[in-house]
Amino acid sequence: MTAQQRESRIISISVPPDMFKAIENAAQMENRTKSDLMREAFRHYQFATQWRLIRQWGEETAVRLDLETDDELEAFLG
Repeated sequence: MTAQQRESRIISISVPPDMFKAIENAAQMENRTKSDLMREAFRHYQFATQWRLIRQWGEETAVRLDLETDDELEAFLG
């Protein structure tokens, strides 16, 4: 199989030695690959980022609509 046929892509990252050791230890303890741990970490990052954007949008919308409490939001929504 050539690199062009791969479903995944290879990237290189650099981490401090103590973080590398922690990643290596976690992978061994969980019987997983370091790549699997990094994929999971990025999925968590994406999830947190999306929720942060949603919360920011909600806060901006509440300010724009002059809604300060959950009760005011529920009344607005009817």
